[in-house]
Amino acid sequence: MLKNTIFALGNLTKPLYMRIKACLIALLLIVFTQKSQSQVLITTTLPDTISHWEKTNTVGLDINQIAFVNWSVGGNNSVSILAKGHFIRKYSYKNISWSNELITKYGLNSQEGQETRKTDDQIQFNSTFGYRRDTVSNWYYGAKFNFNTQFANGYSYPNTTDEISGPFAPATIFLGVGAEYIRKDLGLNAYFSPVTDKTTLVYNQRLADQGAFGVEAAVRDADGNIIIPGKNSRTEVGILITNQFKRQVFKNIMLDQRLTLYTDYLNNFGNVDVNFQMQLDMTVNEYVKANIGTNIIYDDDIKSTREVDGAVVQGGPKIQLKQMLGVGLTYTF
Repeated sequence: MLKNTIFALGNLTKPLYMRIKACLIALLLIVFTQKSQSQVLITTTLPDTISHWEKTNTVGLDINQIAFVNWSVGGNNSVSILAKGHFIRKYSYKNISWSNELITKYGLNSQEGQETRKTDDQIQFNSTFGYRRDTVSNWYYGAKFNFNTQFANGYSYPNTTDEISGPFAPATIFLGVGAEYIRKDLGLNAYFSPVTDKTTLVYNQRLADQGAFGVEAAVRDADGNIIIPGKNSRTEVGILITNQFKRQVFKNIMLDQRLTLYTDYLNNFGNVDVNFQMQLDMTVNEYVKANIGTNIIYDDDIKSTREVDGAVVQGGPKIQLKQMLGVGLTYTF
């Protein structure tokens, strides 16, 4: 058929033959060019890599200030600063979930007529690894690690000579295995562990000798001299239950509620340590946020203290309460 076509073209006049030949060549060039361009477009739209990591970094600075000039009813000038950071790394792929979180806070208050005082101090690291049998289930076989301590010494003001806490005094570590229930659509995360090790570290020998934070106190003679130093650690094994509920409750208002319950098998089983936290983050714009929060703690191993006639007297455990209200700058990257 090709020979017949060429033969037919050959019988045409030369000018007409050249014109038809030029049209055929142009048509072939157009088809080839379109095909090449479409292939280039397809290859350039393919993604290079796919990451299963979710990363969030948030740093903030809250500032509260009050000043008086010729104020007839009186008052003291004061400035409070709270620096905070929140860093999240989450890995999710098929049946595996791994969540890591670092929370840091450090606050100071300077008031006219008194020394600078610490208002907040926290280092907290949480890591939870989960594995589920299929991609439909919300239940995971889980393992949890939790670490808590602080940056600097804490004092019972106005006494700034004898610290009542410090870095790694205490430090608490939770490590255990259990089951985890995750509902991303509800912002709900619940964890139950029938076997969790809780280790309390007190790397301040003076506090350890006092038996602070539940460690074994020093053994003293009749004159008060130390015969056997206090221990720097205490280990417990018990049940751990944690819960986190985080979601937007109103426009620009985020609720973050956390609960931790722990009871030791060997020492007063059924006596539950409680740590409850709730915080509302209210967004003004991209960089300005206000927050309201509360933290309630009850730990039978942490004894209360009070001053009687100039001497510090140790009492029983009490409910600890901290409330926070702040407005400041926040940057997320």
